[in-house]
Amino acid sequence: MLKDVSLSAIVAGCISVLVGFTSSVAIVFAAAQSLGATPAQITSWIWALGLGTGLTSIVLSLWYRQPVLIAWSTPGSALLAATHGVSLQAATGAFIVSAVLIIVAGASGLFERLMDRVPVAIAAALLAGVLTRFGLDAALAAHDAPLLVGLMALAFVVGRRWWPRLAVPGVLAAGIAIVIAQGGVSLASVQWGWARPVFVMPEFSVAAAIGLGLPLFLVTMASQNLPGVAAQRAAGVTVPISPVITTTGVATLLLAPFGSFGLNLAAITAAICMGPEAHPDPKRRYIAPVTAGVLYMLIGLGGGAVVGLMAAFPHALVVAVAGLALLGTIAGALSSALGVEKHRDAAALTFLIALSGVTLGGIGAPFWAVVAGALALGVQHFRSATPPAR
Repeated sequence: MLKDVSLSAIVAGCISVLVGFTSSVAIVFAAAQSLGATPAQITSWIWALGLGTGLTSIVLSLWYRQPVLIAWSTPGSALLAATHGVSLQAATGAFIVSAVLIIVAGASGLFERLMDRVPVAIAAALLAGVLTRFGLDAALAAHDAPLLVGLMALAFVVGRRWWPRLAVPGVLAAGIAIVIAQGGVSLASVQWGWARPVFVMPEFSVAAAIGLGLPLFLVTMASQNLPGVAAQRAAGVTVPISPVITTTGVATLLLAPFGSFGLNLAAITAAICMGPEAHPDPKRRYIAPVTAGVLYMLIGLGGGAVVGLMAAFPHALVVAVAGLALLGTIAGALSSALGVEKHRDAAALTFLIALSGVTLGGIGAPFWAVVAGALALGVQHFRSATPPAR
């Protein structure tokens, strides 16, 4: 393996972690808070996600000698952050339900066939509805911190124009610099010690399983694993799908009581590790996700400092970073949802219900959004078997 190590692959792995972590850590932080997690439990989330992501990326890449980058489910964390009225124990039970479904989908080979049952337009509309709340929160944050949010938005636009891969880290760097200049950072609560896992006893309920576990499974598979597989195939990576998906499910299951809500194939950041920037020789690109895996494990072990640093900065900074980081995903999801005219009405209905955050019978909006969209599609395209009267 040592002869395959190259500076370009190491740099590619570092960039993928920088982009992936800064693009989603704020959303993970918000998700844990929305479920009532304590600072120690939030630290455990970072520990579980960092170790799970790092270990699976390293093991799978070394086993297949091909680039396989694993990430935590950013849409899944957004789904959790938009969830209200669910305890952390019930959510942990939902994590386990989702992990079991992922294992079944991977081990049985039903992944692709199962995802074919969910129209792309509905899945994209569900994702857009969940994520748009973060975009709205970022815009509303400008009311309390107009200078901070305005300059961060400017940094995002400039970054997307000249260095798109570093746009989100640039936004975070700009926000931190502005807050420090304004004297708005308090590092007194930062704990620089190693992270400690905190076990949460899961509670299982039908409402949480249907309202959170099932949508988490659908969002993770449709919005993360499918694009991840597509990215691999586009890069010429021939890793078998089912064992990889099964591995992510098993890792999620084992780490769920400690805060691992969903591990899956990376897509956007994986492209950094699978492209010619990592190495001209495709056979030596697997070093990039191995490097990324090592960095993710270090991040997980230092989870306490990560949580402390997030808490040290004003809420407007975290909200703005999350909203701007998801802007491209929101736009892409809306484009996919509304791109096909015959699915447009059903997709729009799915989007609005998911965005509303409505809860009925203890079951959250994402599930009802999928139900409403599927029913709308069925009614619109239903064809009676009875021949028309002449």
